Amino acid sequence: MNAERGSLPAGRILAGLAVILALAVFLGPLVWIGSTAYKPAREIFSVPPTFAFTPTLDNFRQLFSLFDVALLTGNSLKIALGTTALALLVGVPAGYALARSGWKHAATIAYALLAIRMMPRVVTLMPFYLMMRDVGLLGTVWAVVLTDATLSAGFVVWMMFSYFRALPPEAEYAAQLDGRTAFGAFLFVAVPLVIPGIIASSLLSIMLAWNDFLTPVYLTTADSKPLSVALLSAYGTKDVSWGTMGALAHFSTLPIVLMALLLNRYFVQGLTRGMH
Repeated sequence: MNAERGSLPAGRILAGLAVILALAVFLGPLVWIGSTAYKPAREIFSVPPTFAFTPTLDNFRQLFSLFDVALLTGNSLKIALGTTALALLVGVPAGYALARSGWKHAATIAYALLAIRMMPRVVTLMPFYLMMRDVGLLGTVWAVVLTDATLSAGFVVWMMFSYFRALPPEAEYAAQLDGRTAFGAFLFVAVPLVIPGIIASSLLSIMLAWNDFLTPVYLTTADSKPLSVALLSAYGTKDVSWGTMGALAHFSTLPIVLMALLLNRYFVQGLTRGMH
């Protein structure tokens, strides 16, 4: 009994150290980006490093003078929101149809569609490049929207399949007995009951599309590139403008971080339900 009591604090200490290490790994880059964005250029790589410094907005002034931030932000919003809208438009009805099909292999199909999202982006890049070139969308934000939506739809189908499968169909049957069509029962009865899953799917689709780098690098031009691609422009021919890069990275990650914090409850609830 005493040995068991003595091992408990050691386990808690190890668990605490593991949590601290994980936080350092995941939050360290964000802290460095945030400090770089507000540090004077001479202090970014000073030795020893300066943890206490006077914040400055010079890096942001340089950012707005070198880049058309409004255009870049608009392109990122078009890509993120367009991708999410298309993925939900396809994924929610498909997940519902799969859940209500009664087919014994429905779960296998849902996981197979999820596997599409896990494929390395470089594998699908060339086929999408050729398709967008042939349909005349190469160099536009819509090329990125269609590509990202195709890859994100599989995740949405899997997520919504899990939600609709856990939803008893009796409410939909009752709605149809009251005169609603099958589509009306889906839209006005089933969909409102899975709003947390839709929010979680939307959040993840927005984050993946907003942070996507490889697809817009190949499919966009200077007028259609998003914030993620603009980071490349912070590299000079001889040196790197780390202050400008930090300001741009800080500016581009802030909306996603705020959105995740505000809607974190729905995000965690949606992902947890999707695991079942």
